[in-house]
Amino acid sequence: MTTAAKQRCNEELSAWSARFLQGGQAEPALKDRTRLVDEIVQEAFARTLAQAWGDGVSLLAVGGYGRRELFPYSDVDLLLLVRRTPDTAASKAHLSEFLRMVWDSGLRVSHSVRTVEECCALHEGNFELTVSLLDQRLLGGDHGLHEALRERFRKFLAVERRELLKRMCRMTRVRHGRFQETIFRLEPDVKEAPGGMRDLQTIHWLGLLKEEDGDGAVDPRHRAFLGSVRCFLHFKAGRDQNLLSFEAQDEIAAAPFSPWHDPAHWMRAYYRNASHIFKSVQSKVEAAEALDRTLLANFRDWRSRLSNSEFTVSRDMVFLRNPGELEADRELPLRLFLFLARHGLPPARETEQRLVDHVMTWSRLFRDKPPQGEFWREFLNLPHASRALRAMRSTGFLAVILPEWERIDHLVVRDFYHQYTVDEHTNVTLEILEGLKGTKEAAEKPFAELLEESLEDGWLMKLALLMHDIGKGSGRDHSEEAVRLAEKFLKRIGMGELDSGRVLFLIEKHLSLSAALQSKDLADPSATAALAEEMMTVEQLRLLTLLTYADISAVNPSAMTPWRMEQLWSAYRVVYRQLTGSLTSAEGADPHKAFGEVKPATAEFLEGLPQRYMWTHTAAEADTHAGLYDGAKERGAEVRLERRSGAWKVTLVAPDRPFLLASIAGTISSFGLNILKAEAFANRHGFVADSFAFTDPNRSLDLNPPEQERLRDLLKRVAVGQLRVEDLLKHRPVKPPPSRLGAVEATVSVDSEASTLATVLEVVAQDRPGLLYHLASAISRANCNIEVVLVDTEAHKALDVFHVTQDGRKLSEEEAEKLRLALLAACRP
Repeated sequence: MTTAAKQRCNEELSAWSARFLQGGQAEPALKDRTRLVDEIVQEAFARTLAQAWGDGVSLLAVGGYGRRELFPYSDVDLLLLVRRTPDTAASKAHLSEFLRMVWDSGLRVSHSVRTVEECCALHEGNFELTVSLLDQRLLGGDHGLHEALRERFRKFLAVERRELLKRMCRMTRVRHGRFQETIFRLEPDVKEAPGGMRDLQTIHWLGLLKEEDGDGAVDPRHRAFLGSVRCFLHFKAGRDQNLLSFEAQDEIAAAPFSPWHDPAHWMRAYYRNASHIFKSVQSKVEAAEALDRTLLANFRDWRSRLSNSEFTVSRDMVFLRNPGELEADRELPLRLFLFLARHGLPPARETEQRLVDHVMTWSRLFRDKPPQGEFWREFLNLPHASRALRAMRSTGFLAVILPEWERIDHLVVRDFYHQYTVDEHTNVTLEILEGLKGTKEAAEKPFAELLEESLEDGWLMKLALLMHDIGKGSGRDHSEEAVRLAEKFLKRIGMGELDSGRVLFLIEKHLSLSAALQSKDLADPSATAALAEEMMTVEQLRLLTLLTYADISAVNPSAMTPWRMEQLWSAYRVVYRQLTGSLTSAEGADPHKAFGEVKPATAEFLEGLPQRYMWTHTAAEADTHAGLYDGAKERGAEVRLERRSGAWKVTLVAPDRPFLLASIAGTISSFGLNILKAEAFANRHGFVADSFAFTDPNRSLDLNPPEQERLRDLLKRVAVGQLRVEDLLKHRPVKPPPSRLGAVEATVSVDSEASTLATVLEVVAQDRPGLLYHLASAISRANCNIEVVLVDTEAHKALDVFHVTQDGRKLSEEEAEKLRLALLAACRP
């Protein structure tokens, strides 16, 4: 049976796939697969358990299989209902034989064996059992036993209805929370993410628990669209694949049945469908949660006291007292959104729908007389503006009062680093800023204090954030395009010249600090001076620092690492000092000017070190490095390893020699550590102090303290030439890119003007273990010195910036070009 059944499964799947790819309709494929699986499972049951266990067992299809919604490669969920749990060796052998036959037929089975009593009880940690039984379907076996379950389960649902609804709602809220409660991910999970298949199923389950038609709450077109997407992913992958990757987006947009052959347009259709489903499940969950509130709880709801003559607050939602006034009073929606931003409450679903129904009317009313600057000042100064902005987006009202928003609504811009659509990223930036208030995280407190200092003009920064990416998708420089569009908008809303200038500056320069962190050596006074000149005032520096903090943090949940946060704050401090005229106290290579009185041993170590060292180190650090210098003179090399601000730092002092910095980089990389920054300082006595900051993504050094000593030992041996780095790098695994679209074309650019001290080379390449080692080795082979290297990684893209000299000077044009070509060659595996 099994060989023939498996062959039949494969043939049927191939035929279903061909038919599906022509029309894109999922339902026929789901029904056909359910029918085929029924036949295979029923035959295996008849040959094994039906004979061996007799009348004491019923075979049930549950979950999606029970609903006859079996996607091409989904698991087959079975429940064996028994009078008594089988515990003999013979009965277990019969069960194993049944499962073997099904598995050998090419089906992936998930099964459980339960009694009627177990099915009709609440189980902590296994609520999924109860949920799966909501869609039970008898496949074979003891009909009487199944009828007993149906009757008992019906009574169980009646008694436990309120508790089951509560658990269902909690389970849904937790799942949504895992995805930050947004549908706007660039590569969404069409099964589990908000707006996905699980939300459709939740609507169905809530309907069953409340004994109403839950499926009717969703437009069949949205259900069909999502089913078609999931079917496509299964057929294309040949497995249970639910991630709508960039590659899959290209393929489904190009499919014969797709009406949108541009992937960007297709994704906008996806988000529209997901949005309808997400709103529907939220509405159903809120209604179910309301059933759990007692009359006394509603009476005592303190938020109801926020109600006024226009808005009623009930069940933590805002209702319109007189919806008819939306037609006559064009200011009413503005007052509503101010109310939401002030109190942090969402509009009720019926309120939201009324707003949607009036969008076209308001488009005409606000076209010539948009809300003026005073509205935006009041709105963006309120504590929950980001939450109200979500309601503006979902109802279409934001595009009414800021028409330029339509350009980025649901817009996908792919870079394998951003996690959200452009409009969602913008909303998240404002949420990040609001989250700074009252933060208890030590690393965030400096930024929270900056925000406090910006109370008067902070709304201008938020307005700039609202428009900083509206130029994306234009095909032109998005910052320049955003400035052009923002300038028109600011004129329409009557903004004054000074405020408009501040907003346009922030939009134009919104990438400046990020770029400086990546490519500038801010220990170089000329680089700091240039950046300070660009900022012009302390006020603009403060606002741009906050904007940069929010912009980076909103890229994805892990983008603003402790290391990057510290670097951003350091950049703010040094540019602030430049703007306030206090940098002169740190200039000059005289250690006595920088550190005051120094110890004799420290003075010897500091002889000949560049001014950048004095500028970036404290007197205590200089003393520590002098101690390493003394040890290196005796033993050939000394190493210090320490933990700092979410990252690790290693400092090695040793006699200078070719390839030393490259060798250190390779040794660190061989441990699976990710290098963030490296610096090299040479003194007059031929010794160097090389420092590396790096992260430990696998926490090897934390969890295995002996590894710290092993790293120190290997670094010393490499520094004195006792160990080959190539041998260490052989065993580090290569992380493959996510898809063929993830490949990064290597580029190397040369900038001779960015620094007065060195030639700057910026490398963008596919990241791989040991890349920094190979790049640094290429620089050493060219007889050049690395003064500073700044390292960053975005997904699979490495961004490394080297400040390079030769014999203490910048490179000539010919030398720089030779080195550029050598670095390009080093980028290739």
